[in-house]
Amino acid sequence: MARILVVDDDRGMQDVLDIMLTRAGYQVATADDGAAALELVRKKTFDLVITDLKMPRLDGIDLLKGIKETVPGTAVILLTAFASGETALAAMREGAHDYVEKNFNVDDLLAIVRDALEKKEVDRKENCVPIQEGDDARYFGTMVGRSKEMHKVYSLIRKVAETPANVLILGESGTGKELVARAVHENSSRKNKPFVAINCGGIPENLLESELFGYMKGSFTGAFADRAGLFEVGRGGTIFLDEIAELPVILQVKLLRVVQEKTIRRVGGSEDIKTDVRIISATNQNLQEKVKHGEFREDLFFRLNVIPIHIPPLRKRREDIPLLAQYFIEKYAREFGKEVKRISTYALELLMHYPFPGNIRELENIIERSVALESSSIILPESLIITDDAGASEVQTRLVEEFPESGIDLNRELDRFEREVIRKALERAKGSKTKAALLLGVSFPSLRHRIEKLNLETDENADR
Repeated sequence: MARILVVDDDRGMQDVLDIMLTRAGYQVATADDGAAALELVRKKTFDLVITDLKMPRLDGIDLLKGIKETVPGTAVILLTAFASGETALAAMREGAHDYVEKNFNVDDLLAIVRDALEKKEVDRKENCVPIQEGDDARYFGTMVGRSKEMHKVYSLIRKVAETPANVLILGESGTGKELVARAVHENSSRKNKPFVAINCGGIPENLLESELFGYMKGSFTGAFADRAGLFEVGRGGTIFLDEIAELPVILQVKLLRVVQEKTIRRVGGSEDIKTDVRIISATNQNLQEKVKHGEFREDLFFRLNVIPIHIPPLRKRREDIPLLAQYFIEKYAREFGKEVKRISTYALELLMHYPFPGNIRELENIIERSVALESSSIILPESLIITDDAGASEVQTRLVEEFPESGIDLNRELDRFEREVIRKALERAKGSKTKAALLLGVSFPSLRHRIEKLNLETDENADR
């Protein structure tokens, strides 16, 4: 059943649309203005938003922009009492599905709603990566990878999803912890209920409690009405607590009570509210060390860590880099309207030997920039922008810090630097090009090509 949000400051129009859409078989929620609607969209999943154009606090166009920034896949239809070609064009430019006057015909509006939902479903199927089975499966939901490390993760997700147990996802930043959490949710019996994600380190401590548990009217300055927290919004579904290690100790106590008692209490409230949610947590920190230092409650750690899932960093699953790179090339080629089809062998080799401290997120950023910059159908090495600050040499630092007024010949300086490094490697390898290639982290053909390009003199009798 499709979920539709109706936004209008006219309560009569709200009621008309609510009744009409409910009779048509849709699940309907309402909001009185754009600001309230945007809050709902951030907490709940809607397939379609039908919104008035003129509203207080946040008008329809600004709401449309907010929706497209927050949940770009949500379809939006704008309603107005005064249609104009200029406004319609502005709405379409911002991504609205359609634009309808308020003196609409019921059958016409329902046809537009059906069309919007059908188009959304087509887009979802085109963009969704299917789950594949077997030892050579390349995809699992929106995750990409066929390495043995990722197959272990896929297998564990399938087993975990069938249980109601809480899950703790562990991994470095950028490894895709939220994708794993969503995969657990989508493969569980709760998949048709809300998936609510919150970053525990991204919200100020004084606001986090009310975000999680809600508040009562008058409980603090600015609390003008009762408000449900995310544990109520996600009832029946899954709550994903990202960066759980950042949760303040005082809130750890309250979260422990939620986990144990299955109830929450709003800020300023006196009643316990039953909540049925599955909790999936994630962190890039060592929680056991934090427990030892008294920074994280041991009892909460054991409650959350019922089933741990460890996500390997990209440097430990390098065989997935070509597959991930191609996936991102296709994604951003579509998004940017470019004809880029693949990555060159030499450019891929550079990626294969890069340590990726930012993991998959960093790889995606590199490919996104490369597709944007590339003018041909293949990504070449010069289109890759890879920043490896940890590997910056003294020579590079000196050139930057003591940049001469007259400028420098960049190609000559880079060739000089590359020549010095290769010579050092050959010295360390006692003239063996094979061993030097291993020291430099490049293939033998690549090193030979560089030596020829730089006209480096080498021992003709050296090991090849």
